[in-house]
Amino acid sequence: MSTSRRSAGLLLFRFTEGAGERDVEVLIGHMGGPFWAGREAAAWSVPKGEYGPEEDAEAAARREFVEELGVPVPPGEWIALGESRQRSGKTVTAWALEAELDVASVVPGTFTMEWPRGSGVRQEFPEMDRFAWCTPEQAAERLVVGQRVFVDRLRAQVRGATASPDA
Repeated sequence: MSTSRRSAGLLLFRFTEGAGERDVEVLIGHMGGPFWAGREAAAWSVPKGEYGPEEDAEAAARREFVEELGVPVPPGEWIALGESRQRSGKTVTAWALEAELDVASVVPGTFTMEWPRGSGVRQEFPEMDRFAWCTPEQAAERLVVGQRVFVDRLRAQVRGATASPDA
């Protein structure tokens, strides 16, 4: 049995039209807490979280979505986006789901940590402190490097699905 850390997440998307080609926007979240407070580039993530061997990846993605956004997972068909190994060594598995979500309705989950470090003071922070719909280009700048591949894979699937087989 592997002891590597694993995470699973769900990337919401919606369709857009631009330059005569169908494209997408994706919903990503800015990581909360003091380490990420002043950062924008590579400080955003797909809503995701770790899971252990007793939970399957899809169930973990569903659970983490609810925990991090505080809203139910929208109905719809999940699109597998595969896995990506992060710089930390963690393997992330992601799915995409076409859905609309008003970011004003989000009530992020929180975590508690000692801050400042070594102070003995425990503070509560949101797991993700804000959410935004982004174009693939915006997501490429904002997402942590190891998760950018999920947007690329989604975009390729969307564009492939809209190609006309008519001859």
